[in-house]
Amino acid sequence: MDINTAAPPPEADNDVSLLHKMGYAQELSRRMGAFSNFAVSFSLICILSGGITSFQLGLGAAGGASIGLGWPLGSLFALIVACAMAQIASSYPTAGGLYHWSSILGGKTWGWLTAWINLLGLVFVVAAINFGTWDPFFRTLIAPMFGVKPDSLGWWDQTIFLTIITCSQAFLNHRGIRITSKITDLSGYLIFIVTVLLVVSLIAFSPVKVDFSRLTTFTNFTGTDGSSWPTQSTSLAFLSGLLLIAYTITGFDASAHTSEETHQAARNVPRGIVSSVLWSTLFGYVMVCAFVLVMPDIGAAVKQGTGFFEAILAPIPAPFRITIELLMFFINYVCGLAAVTSTSRMMFAFARDGGLPFSKQLRKINASHRTPGTAIWVSAILAIVVTLYGDAFSVLSAGSAVFLFISYAMPTAAGIFAEGKTWTEKGPFQLGMWSKPFAIAAVLGALILAYVGIQPPNEKVIYVIVALIAVLLLCWYGLGVRKRFAGPPVGKLSAEREQKLEGLEAELSNSAE
Repeated sequence: MDINTAAPPPEADNDVSLLHKMGYAQELSRRMGAFSNFAVSFSLICILSGGITSFQLGLGAAGGASIGLGWPLGSLFALIVACAMAQIASSYPTAGGLYHWSSILGGKTWGWLTAWINLLGLVFVVAAINFGTWDPFFRTLIAPMFGVKPDSLGWWDQTIFLTIITCSQAFLNHRGIRITSKITDLSGYLIFIVTVLLVVSLIAFSPVKVDFSRLTTFTNFTGTDGSSWPTQSTSLAFLSGLLLIAYTITGFDASAHTSEETHQAARNVPRGIVSSVLWSTLFGYVMVCAFVLVMPDIGAAVKQGTGFFEAILAPIPAPFRITIELLMFFINYVCGLAAVTSTSRMMFAFARDGGLPFSKQLRKINASHRTPGTAIWVSAILAIVVTLYGDAFSVLSAGSAVFLFISYAMPTAAGIFAEGKTWTEKGPFQLGMWSKPFAIAAVLGALILAYVGIQPPNEKVIYVIVALIAVLLLCWYGLGVRKRFAGPPVGKLSAEREQKLEGLEAELSNSAE
C-alpha cells in the first residue's frame, strides 16, 4: 500500500487538528514518539558535554560546595522552570515553542522579543557545544590517540574541525527527522550507560580515598590561578558556581521546538521537557560529585582547567578509558546535532510568521524530507561564524545560558497574568493549584541563573544584551516592524484558512511523491 494513501492513526488526526486550530499546516514530518521527544532534549542537555566542559566554572568558584550544594539548588530552579514551561507547551504544542507562547499569552511584541532572544541563545548553544566537542574531547583526548600533539593544533585546525562537524550535523538534519531522531535516541541510551561506566570506573580505579565532606566544603577559589572568576566574596562565588548548572541543564526547549514532529504532542512534549531535566539532574549530580571525590587535590584540579578531566581519567586502564572517551566524543557530537535541530525549527517557525529577514526563504520546507532546509543551513552557518571569536567557549557558554533562561522566563511571566483570563484552555499536562507559584518561582529562578551568567569575566555578555535590545527596539519602533509583523494566527480558524492549510499539506505530499 502507498504510504501516502494509508489512513493515519487517530492520534495523528488529533495532532493535525490541534495544529490547524492554532493556524498552521502540518508541513514537517511527524515521526517522533515519546522517547524521541525526550531524547532530543536529553541529548541537547547532555551532562557528558556541559557537565564536563563547564565543570571548572563551578569548581573554580566555591570549590566542592559549588558541586555538592550548588548543583541540587540550581537543578531545582531548572526543574521548576521546566514544569512551568511544560504546562504551556501542553496547551500550545508548536514548533515555535517559546515564541508562540509569549505571543499568545503576552502579545505579539512580547513574542517577537522572546523569539529573537531565544534564537540568539540557541545559536550560541550550537556553537558552545561544538566548541566543547573540539576541546577537550577531540583536541585533548582523541587527537593524541592518532599521534597528534594538542599543542600543535591551532586556530585554523579548530575552525576547520568546527566547520566540518557543524555542517555534518546540518546535513543529517536536512535528510529528515527520522534519521536525526534515531541518532538522538541512541545517544539518549548511551548517556545513561556511559555516565554509569564513567562513574564506576573513576571510583573503582581512583587511588584517592573517598571523602564526602569535600562536597560541602566552601573554598573560595576565585581570583586564583586556573579559576574562571576574578576575586569575589564567598557568597558571590557560590552564586557564580551556579553557571555550571545554568549552562548544563538548559536546552530542554528542544522538546517544544520539535512539537510538530511529535505524535500526541500535547502529552509527549511536556513529558519530554520535564523528564529530560529530571534525569539529567540526577545522573549529572552523581557524575560531577564523582569528579570531586576522585581528585587527588582540588586546588591542583582548579589550576588544570579543562585538563582536570584528562587527569582524573588517567588511572583508568587504557581499554576502558579509550572506549569511554570515544563514546563521549560521539555523544557530544549528537548534542550538537540536537541543538541544530532545535535552532532550525525555532528559526522556521518564526520565519513562518514573517518575523525574520528573508522569511520566505527561511520558512521553506524541503518536500522530499519534510524538513526546513534553508533554516537548518543558516543555523549552522551562524553557529560557525560565532565560534570565530577568540575567547569563544567562556562567552558562548555564558551567553547561551543567559539568553535561554531569559527567553524561558518571558512566556512564563506572561502566563502568570494571562492564566484564567485569556489563557483558559489548558492541555493534558497541568500544575493545578501550583501553576502560579511554580510560574513565579520559575521566573525568579531563571532571572537568578541569568544574572549569574553576566558576572565578570562574562560581563561581555551584558554588552551583547544591551546591543541586542537596542537593535531590536530600533527595528520594532524605528523601522516599523510592529506595523508589518502580524504575529502568529490568533482566533477561530475560518473555513477559508482551513482549506488553505489542507491545500498546503496536499501540495507538499504531492511534491514528495
